[in-house]
Amino acid sequence: MSNPILRGSIVAIITPLDNQGNVDYQSLKNLVEYHIQSGTKGIVACGTTGEAVTLSDEESLEVIAKVVEFTNKRVPVIAGTGSNCTAKAIAYTKKVEALGVDACLTVVPYYNKPSQEGLYQHFKAIAESTHLPQVLYNVPGRTVTSLDVDTIVRLAQLPNVIAIKDAHPDLHRVGQIVSRTKDLNFIHLSGEDGTALDAIALGSSGVVSVSANVIAREWAEIVDVALQGDYAKALELNRPYEKLHASLFIEPNPTPAKWVAHQLGLIATPNQRLPLLTLSEAGEKKLTQIFTEAKIFK
Repeated sequence: MSNPILRGSIVAIITPLDNQGNVDYQSLKNLVEYHIQSGTKGIVACGTTGEAVTLSDEESLEVIAKVVEFTNKRVPVIAGTGSNCTAKAIAYTKKVEALGVDACLTVVPYYNKPSQEGLYQHFKAIAESTHLPQVLYNVPGRTVTSLDVDTIVRLAQLPNVIAIKDAHPDLHRVGQIVSRTKDLNFIHLSGEDGTALDAIALGSSGVVSVSANVIAREWAEIVDVALQGDYAKALELNRPYEKLHASLFIEPNPTPAKWVAHQLGLIATPNQRLPLLTLSEAGEKKLTQIFTEAKIFK
């Protein structure tokens, strides 16, 4: 399998649910088409923003299969396949292999807090168990444990470890990772919309985005402009959306993104599964103000 081109605005897509709490596949199809038409360069299905932790394995596999079907090879599809149990991650990845995805997004193990050597062996075992390209996912705000730069460089030397989505707050790491892996064709992707342009200036190839769920066309253009080297123009284009990026985390992700997507008519309901709740009244007021100021709400 050839490695997918991972560059630009890649959406961490929400998983729409109906009023009975089941996956709403019609809304999911609508979302995929919205992204294709808006210039989104790739879709991550069943990641954190896709509420994978509250979907059963069977549901997640069906969602991933449907996203592959709906995209119809027009953009790469990356499946969230991570676990804090290496054996479970391997078993699930083998099931995903048959679905036609382009790569896997594998999160740093959460809760059990492995050492750097444990992290290396975890990702190495998964990579060696599959032909699918692997995208590491480092998000210490959720997992506590973080991949060190040295460990990332070691993993980048494995043949099918092709990229990292890094949501570490220290942007100095971006340049270090890019410079130390430049001869390995390893891809750095930002994991934070609010600092994605800064990461691109330091060598990142794009962003796995939450904001793209609701400003797909605008964000795709901004990221593309930055990648073309016109950083000043990208910053200017992004100025109306600076508050917007942060606002999508005023309550647990993807609560705000789902509410906005519902307001925009992209999905039928903003429903989630416990322990997540729909947006509070105070959250609705704040988002209404921010999205009206950004001219997303008319």
